[in-house]
Formats: sequence, structure tokens, C-alpha cells
Amino acid sequence: MTASVRPSTKGYALRRSVFFLLMSLTTLIALGLLVSVFQSNGFSPMELLLLLLYTILIGWICMSFWTALMGFFTILFGRDRWAISRQPVAPPDPAAPPPRTAILMPIYNEDSERVFAGLRAIHRSLAETGRLADFDFFILSDTRDPEVWVEEELRWQDMVRALDGKGRIFYRNRPENTDRKSGNLEDFCTRWGGGYRYMIVLDADSIMKGSTLTDMVRLMECHPQVALIQTPPVPVNRESLFARILQFAGSIYGRMFTAGLNYWQLGESNYWGHNAIIRVRPFLEHCGLPKLPGREPFGGAILSHDFVEAALLRRAGWEVWLAYDLEGSYEEIPPTLIDYAKRDRRWCQGNLQHLRLALAHGFDALSRLHFSMGVMSYLASPLWLLFLLATGVEAFIQTRQETIYFFGENWIPVWPVSFAVEMTTVLLVTLTMLFLPKLLALLLLLKDSRLRHGYGGMFAATLSVVLETVFSVLTAPVLMLFQTKFVLAILLRRAVGWPTQQRGDHMTSFKEAALAHGGHTLTGVVVGVLSYQYVPAFFWWFTPVLLGLLLSIPVSMLSSSIALGRKSRELGLFLTPEETDPPSVLCYLDENLREDDPVLPVLWDRPASRFVQALTDPYVNALHLSLLPESEPPGRRRRHYLEGLIHQLEEEGPDSLSAAQKRELISDSETLLRLHALFWSRPPANAGMLP
Repeated sequence: MTASVRPSTKGYALRRSVFFLLMSLTTLIALGLLVSVFQSNGFSPMELLLLLLYTILIGWICMSFWTALMGFFTILFGRDRWAISRQPVAPPDPAAPPPRTAILMPIYNEDSERVFAGLRAIHRSLAETGRLADFDFFILSDTRDPEVWVEEELRWQDMVRALDGKGRIFYRNRPENTDRKSGNLEDFCTRWGGGYRYMIVLDADSIMKGSTLTDMVRLMECHPQVALIQTPPVPVNRESLFARILQFAGSIYGRMFTAGLNYWQLGESNYWGHNAIIRVRPFLEHCGLPKLPGREPFGGAILSHDFVEAALLRRAGWEVWLAYDLEGSYEEIPPTLIDYAKRDRRWCQGNLQHLRLALAHGFDALSRLHFSMGVMSYLASPLWLLFLLATGVEAFIQTRQETIYFFGENWIPVWPVSFAVEMTTVLLVTLTMLFLPKLLALLLLLKDSRLRHGYGGMFAATLSVVLETVFSVLTAPVLMLFQTKFVLAILLRRAVGWPTQQRGDHMTSFKEAALAHGGHTLTGVVVGVLSYQYVPAFFWWFTPVLLGLLLSIPVSMLSSSIALGRKSRELGLFLTPEETDPPSVLCYLDENLREDDPVLPVLWDRPASRFVQALTDPYVNALHLSLLPESEPPGRRRRHYLEGLIHQLEEEGPDSLSAAQKRELISDSETLLRLHALFWSRPPANAGMLP
């Protein structure tokens, strides 16, 4: 085994020099082939545009390709000797107290049952390590929906009672969700951060093994110069065909890409917003996020805060690592193509904000590269669309040019030069860099029999990769148009906000698919007819894109099918190690969701309205009242406003109130007590507030 060493400055520089040299050379070679095709008769404006677009796009592809190749060799020849898990450690101080770590779950109008089932699974897995006493749990709610708010409180209290978690499991609902998730974390750090050395940030659908959590703390303790360690979350637990295909792709290709990212990023890695451990003190000192000047979508609060926080930590001299070889970190992904696109829409605005940050003062070169990569992950789609349109226009222009065989007084014809070989080579180089990483991921299975079994064997894994590739080819044009639409909307200054995600498995109806993909289908028909009529040679090259657009509605509907997802699993397709041999923490989650046997009697039955229950049920009312933050007495105008809502509730019932109005009523302790007393002081039939 190779001895562990810390990477030197020269080591950092050497790795990155090799990586970017290979990337640049590959880009220049591919570009040179295309230049040789165009330069015979000089460059037209359209050809110059094509060269510019191809340079940007092939450079983006080359970065991904060489990242995957570095990851392939890292895994093939063993772990990276400079990985954070392999570096020499600082000797621990025997007199120092054990570090306190807060596990944070920021939530916003989420499925409460799923959130607390996941937290219980993590709690149980952590208890099995014997280190539970070193961790506290915080559910940090920004929920606005009063029904979900009350449900969260009951689920929290049920978890505390079931797990004897008083003083270890905390819940807080912010009165105002200022600055969204980043503001939520800032609020935790300023209020309670002083009591903890580390915080582990989860997402609402995150699941982590207890041993992984303790390993993260151990690594932070061993490396005092590190402020953040990001684990690579593996997608799990979805049953729809779409999600199972993505889970398979994320699992089999993801470990190679994360190993490659670590290879050239080392201690200047990035933060993905969840499933990461953070040293609280430097985060609190350096990661306060400014408001960007101007209005949304480019100004205002920073949405994709994670990239920025990692850059701020690196600017302050701290290291940020990607622990690519740390297993036991999981997440859940959107169940349908439409939900996946909706999530992209939310992320797109935050990433495009990084256009300004990439040029901001004080960040190092790699931080600027991270910002640029975030921007490019969404700009690539409109650039590909523009490239395809420009290619079609250029092909049309070429078909309309009359070929001249005799020039001047020459009596010997000058035959046109064919560049079929060069163009075919350009295409093959591009396709090789896109699809070779898939083959390399399969080859890595030959090295590890345990993983090979986890993916259902070599034949099943190979067939799954082929089918996943076909599926990605069909959906790529649809996602290209979705993302192009999102980018254009943001450039037109249409902000998206931060809407709630629909995380659970569900089917896409024909109406939903037609509304989402009708424009894609129409685009495919129109472009197909025009290209076949005017540029028939280009039409046949364009068929993979057209096919994806024409089939977008049935592909979206069929891929959302839970029945097809389960059938594919029965056939051994798109299996992952987490399905073949699920870790205990995922089994605990499944058990919690199936049984859902609460301790609190109030959770045994589901009432028509948790809001009404908070007003009428003495236990729910007292619990909700005890969790309300202290606040100043309302002013005269607000008292009149609340008085009006009370009268409306009495006269017209709870259904007449909006969610925001209901929240106003149960956010004020005096009003809550008054409504509760009002109910119990008169017969229920005359209360006017029962559903």
C-alpha cells in the first residue's frame, strides 16, 4: 500500500496542469478537424459562428471526459493517495472534549411523514455506532402551509417521545423564511452554532448511515485545516422507470466522475448544499452572503448559496474536500421527467447568478471555474440548440450554392473537395468523448465482483447501460428545450422563486404530458418537415434529435410508470447495489414508512384539518402554543386585521380563509388562545369553525 502523504503546492499544480493540458489539446485537435473543413474557401460568418460554438461545447465535453478518465484510472489502480481519507492525520488532543455535532434538516412544505421517517432511520443507524450522544438533531422549518406546519410539530413531538429525544431533537419554524435555505442555516448558526463544532447539513430527502456520519466527524477532527467535506450522495428509493434509470446512471457512472473531480480539485473542491459536514466557526465567520445589487432574477438573494459558501471558505484559507470514497450517503431524485425539469428550473436561476460572481473580486481561479461550470451546466443547452440551428442553416446554404467546375481560362474542371472523412472524424471524436465513459464504468465492474453482483451481473449491467444510453438520447433534446426556455425566461428577468418540490412517486397523466411536451412535439414536426424538404441530407443526421422531440409525450408518460419501474427490476434491469443489498439505514426508512405506528394518539387518525385541530384540540393547541417564538404584542392595525379574520372564521368557516390567513391566526399566541377559548365556551354546533 502506498504511504499516505499530504499534497504539496507543486502536486496540486502538476495534477491540474496535466488535466487542463489534456483538455486543451483534445479541444484543439477536434477544433482543428473542423477548421480544415471550413478553411478551403475562407470562413463565412455562419462558419465562424459554428467554430465559436463548437469550441465552447467541445471544451465542455472534454472537461467531463477527462474528469471521467482520471476517475477511471484512480479507481482502477486503487484509491487516490492524496484523498482526504488517505492523508496523514493530526494527533488528537486526549484532554479535549468530544466534539458536538448538529445534524440539520432544513425543510419547506415537505411531506412530514417522509421527513421524520428519514430522521428516525438516521437516528437508529447512528445509535448503532455507539456515538449517538455526540449528535443533536435540528429540524429547521421554513414551512408556510399551516396544515403542514402543525403536522410537523406533531411528528417532531412523536419522534421525541418515541426516541427519548428531549434535549437532543429540536424543532423550529421561522416566522419569516428570509433568504430561504441559506437564511435558515444562518439563523441556526447565530442562535445555536456556538454549542457545536460541526454541523452536518441534510436535504429533506437525504439519508445517511450512522457510520458515515461518525467518519465525517473523524475526518474533520483529523484535519483541522479543513472547513467542509462533501460526500457524494447516491440516488435511491424511487420506483418509477424514469427515476430507476437515473438512479442506475448516477450510481454506476457517479463514482467514477466524483473520483475524477477529486483528482484535480483536491482541497479546493465544491459544496453541493447537502450531505456535507461543515466546521461551524469558519462558516459563521466567512459565509455571510451579501445581497446582489439589482432585482431578481440576477439580483437579490443568492439562490445557489452552496457554491458561493465553498468559494468564501477557500478565499479565507480553509480547505474544502470531496470525500469521493466515503460511502453511505444517499438522496432521492424527482420521479418523472417533468418533475426533473421543474427542479432544473429552480436551480437554473441560482446558477446563472454565478455569471456575476465569476468576475467578482477576491475569488481564486478554481472558485471562478466552479462558478463558470455552474453557469455552463445550463448555458450548454441553448448553445447546443444554436449550434444545431446554425448547422442546419449552413447545410441549407450549401445546397443552394451552384457548383462551379471551370475557373477563368482553365479547360480542366476543378472538382469540389469532399470533407466527408474530416466531418465523420469530428463526429466520431465527439461521440467517443460522450459515450466512452459509459464503457469505462462497465469495465470497472470487472475489477470488483461485489459491485458486479450489485448491478445484477455483467450482462444485466451492460444491457442496462445500453438501454440507459438510448433513453438519454431520447430525453436529451427535451431537456435541451426545457433548459433553453428556462435560460431565456431568466434572461428576460422572470424570477422563479423557490417553489415546493413534488418528491413522491406518481404517474404523469396524458394531460400533464401534453401540456408540458406539446410544444416539443410540434417543434419536432415542423423542423423535421422543413429539414426533409429543404435539406434532406441534414435530415438523416438530425433524426436522433427529432425522434426525441416527436416521442416526448409517450416517453414522459411511460417513464413515469411505477409498474414499468417494478417490472424492470424484476427483469434485473437498472439494478443498483442499494437495491440488491440495501444498507440497514434504507431498510429502517422503508420500515418506518410502511408501519408508521406513532406514539401520540393524536396522530392515529388523520383529521380533515390540522389547522382546525390546532384551534380545538387541547393537546395540539398547547403544543403549538409552546413552540411559538416570543414576539412583541401586535399593533393596533394588526389587531384589527386579526379581529377581522376571527369574525370571518366564525361566520364563514375555515374554508373561507387562505393558507396565509390561517397562518396569521395560529402565529399569534394571544389570538390562538382566544380562538381555543371561543370554541370551548360555546356548543360545537354553534362554533362556526368546524369543517
